[in-house]
Amino acid sequence: MHDFTITADDKPTLYRDLAAALKGLVAGEPDPIANMANAAALIFESVPGLNWAGFYRNVCGELVLGPFQGRPACIRIAFGQGVCGAAAATLKVQRVDDVRSFPGHIACDAASVSELVVPIVRDGHLIAVLDLDSPDAARFDEEDEAGFVALAAVLGRSLAVLL
Repeated sequence: MHDFTITADDKPTLYRDLAAALKGLVAGEPDPIANMANAAALIFESVPGLNWAGFYRNVCGELVLGPFQGRPACIRIAFGQGVCGAAAATLKVQRVDDVRSFPGHIACDAASVSELVVPIVRDGHLIAVLDLDSPDAARFDEEDEAGFVALAAVLGRSLAVLL
């Protein structure tokens, strides 16, 4: 059993410690679902202000719900639809201060106000997107984005391509 207690007074330290913990969790484990499940739990328990943290996997060109922490979620999302679909289609991070202003936003949880979605890419292929929701407007800033991009890089090296 792993027991991680990650607390930090500043975001760079928080994300540095999260990346170190995540590297330890995924080291030597080849199963992508197990690695995503542990990553979702670690993030949800360690990052304040989240109401959902998890993954949508790229399954034959469609995003399919993967391991997560939070309320039940939408199961399938087409590339290009909603914030997650936009990240999948463009392979670019999507940071949205207020999802109600995002054209085509898919409201899986009405409590979510801001969202950060980070594509996880390996060898040029989209494996999944890391989706983070918060009930707070503008919850995610540039430091959060950089921290989660670093976590996605750790996961990209550890996850098998799920295509």
